Amino acid sequence: MIFSSEKEMLEYGRNIGRGLKSSVVIELVGDVGAGKTTLARGIAEGLGVKEPVTSPSFTIVKRYSFLNRENEEKYLAHYDFYRLPDPGIMSEDLAESIADENTITLVEWADTVENILPEDHISIFISLNEDGTRTVETTL
Repeated sequence: MIFSSEKEMLEYGRNIGRGLKSSVVIELVGDVGAGKTTLARGIAEGLGVKEPVTSPSFTIVKRYSFLNRENEEKYLAHYDFYRLPDPGIMSEDLAESIADENTITLVEWADTVENILPEDHISIFISLNEDGTRTVETTL
């Protein structure tokens, strides 16, 4: 798919978030500025997260709570391993998040933790095109 605006990317993310029914792990792949955090923001909005979603580049992880369709409290954990060539103890934190059935986990820059991601995780690849559009491909 090709998106020509931030608005389109956000709406795509909202649609993904609305469709998530259980804990899942989503890997967001793309260069700096490709739109990973924008997509994450859309997914969070689709899930029902009320607080602003920002890049976890300097905090490594940000956690948000939301209520699902059954009015149960669930969580979104958004990781960014860009600054960590060795995730150290954060790999344990990620593993706990992945194992928690009440948490949806988004992971940016997952190269250093790919051995922790479950085989059935979703990968979303975002490429910034020369004309400023984004190409998005999803694999299961």
